Amino acid sequence: MSNRFGIGWNLHGDGKSISPGTVVAPNERLHWPQTISIGVQHVMAMFGATVLVPAITGFPATTTLFFSGVGTLLFLLITAGRVPSYLGSSFAFIAPVSAAMAGHGMAGALGGIVVSGAALFVVGLIVQKSGTGWIHALMPPVVMGTIVALIGLNLASATLKPMQDFPLTTFATVLAIVVSAVLFKGLLGRLSILLGLVAGYLVALAQGQVNFEPIEKAAWLGLPAFTAPTFHLDTMLVFLPVVFVLIAENIGHVKTVGLMTGRDLDAVNGRALMADGAATLLAGFGGGSGTTTYAENIGVMASSRVYSTAAYWIAGIVAILVAFFPKFGAVINTIPAGVSGGAGIVLYGMIGIIGARLWVQNKVDFANPINLMTAGTGLIIAIAVTEDLAFGEVKLGGIALGTIATLVIFHLMRNIARARGTEPTDAGEISGATHSKLG
Repeated sequence: MSNRFGIGWNLHGDGKSISPGTVVAPNERLHWPQTISIGVQHVMAMFGATVLVPAITGFPATTTLFFSGVGTLLFLLITAGRVPSYLGSSFAFIAPVSAAMAGHGMAGALGGIVVSGAALFVVGLIVQKSGTGWIHALMPPVVMGTIVALIGLNLASATLKPMQDFPLTTFATVLAIVVSAVLFKGLLGRLSILLGLVAGYLVALAQGQVNFEPIEKAAWLGLPAFTAPTFHLDTMLVFLPVVFVLIAENIGHVKTVGLMTGRDLDAVNGRALMADGAATLLAGFGGGSGTTTYAENIGVMASSRVYSTAAYWIAGIVAILVAFFPKFGAVINTIPAGVSGGAGIVLYGMIGIIGARLWVQNKVDFANPINLMTAGTGLIIAIAVTEDLAFGEVKLGGIALGTIATLVIFHLMRNIARARGTEPTDAGEISGATHSKLG
């Protein structure tokens, strides 16, 4: 039973040290004191990014932490302990959550998170049965990179007001984040967002931009604030593009962990997607942020050489325990707009460039007009549409419209080119083409 759920760990060596050239495998652990310390490191690594999402969207930070911890434990159970990973808040949800809250409040945004989680779970079921080939056919690198990039770039306009109203705080936060990323080594270097938030907070405090009244009113102990979702058609359409990003992140992280541990994890891609979907769905039903696998924690594993899922059980449990301190959540909610805006500049930009990195890594050829027009059109629509456009009773934002345009344009052009013989028709050929017959 313990092996079935991935909770039967063998002791690695003497349990106290890691021999040169070896790593602590997912099904192994060190002695519990060492395992607990690694688990706490995972909490620190995910913390800054995970609490930043509710700070920006207005969700309760303690509720997000609670479902982050619960989601991580659920992920470990569903993947049977084969994929060491932490589920933190996904930045891809920030734009649709902000849009949904403007029209339908927090409950409406949660409905979108539930739908996203359910869709991701269904995708996971299909992948578990049929593999990932159909995903690559539907979303080749040019499409996937564009969808990831347009989510980040669509958020750019949200950083304008903090820059205008609190320029010193906003740019001080940006400076602190980027300097911290290269100034410090090891764990501190991976906590650049958290360090930037702290530095920006101090700058805001010096200018009297922090209101401590909510902290004084908050209790020391208490339950996280749970909220039920409501469902609206226009909200669901805004959230569905996020599913594509979660698929890309999840599959990419599972592949990375497989390479790091020397194990073939392709067989659990479906389980990983199902687990992330279930965690996101659960968070949406209770008031938490949507989740995704975290690269920050992959970095901790790389530096510590400890891939034990036991450490992630510790991290998940610690996150759940922290969620029962309302005063902590109140502290997070006092983060000024200038600080969250400065962090947003860096984070939204990183999301956009990650999309571009997908193009580079997969050698997408933009001499091919199919690739060029697909990416260009999707990006411009997403950047230009900062307010919802109405199509009858349905309203669509920049992310939804950009995603739809990207998918439609790529497959429309590809199929016409195939019929006319004017362009390579295989997705793999398109991304590696060197010359275009149409231009």
